[in-house]
Amino acid sequence: MGGAMVSFPANGRSCDGYLALPPSGHGPGLIVIQEWWGLVDHIKAVADRFAAAGFVALAPDLYHGEKTTSPDAAGKLFMALNIGAAGDDLRGAAIFLHDHAAVAPQKVGVLGFCMGGQLALLGAQEHPDVLDAAVDFYGIHPNVAVDPALMKVPVLGHFGLRDKSVPLDAMHALRDGINAAGGKMEAHEYDAGHAFFNDTRPQLFDAACAQLAWDRTLTFLRNQLW
Repeated sequence: MGGAMVSFPANGRSCDGYLALPPSGHGPGLIVIQEWWGLVDHIKAVADRFAAAGFVALAPDLYHGEKTTSPDAAGKLFMALNIGAAGDDLRGAAIFLHDHAAVAPQKVGVLGFCMGGQLALLGAQEHPDVLDAAVDFYGIHPNVAVDPALMKVPVLGHFGLRDKSVPLDAMHALRDGINAAGGKMEAHEYDAGHAFFNDTRPQLFDAACAQLAWDRTLTFLRNQLW
């Protein structure tokens, strides 16, 4: 890992996160949000990868020290997540990046996977004053409501055609609703299942789809944040 753990304030309390800096020493900010497993090494590696691509990447620990490799335990952490507190943590992460000397230009995006994808949408919806773009990788959380009319920052979405967790009709409704309300959401569908970007889960990882999603994500973020 090329980054380091940091702490930042979030609505009167403290949140930890993994911060990775780009080789140039500066770049736009990017919040990288965990899957339901917690802030595991895979998410830190994704943050490192975005840092290598030029971003100041921060992965906040929304479970505050808890993580797991057990699907049952992950499901319990997922459902027990305090959504309001998570939103506060995301705002704190965005402000931390805005205030960081390495963040230049002064723009911050948010990106997440699975649970993190839905939370990225929540962050963009609730905090457009400190977030400039959002990327949703097959986002899902039953306790996170997204109102298309409130989405004012540009959104990029990646979804699997064989993903039983994220119904495509719901994704289509979200995309169409955001665009109809005057926002902007670009969505791509892949011949893959859920978590196709996670290269630590060989039973789900799809290298070709993951690479295409990565390339599209970099293009989108560079257009929106530089």
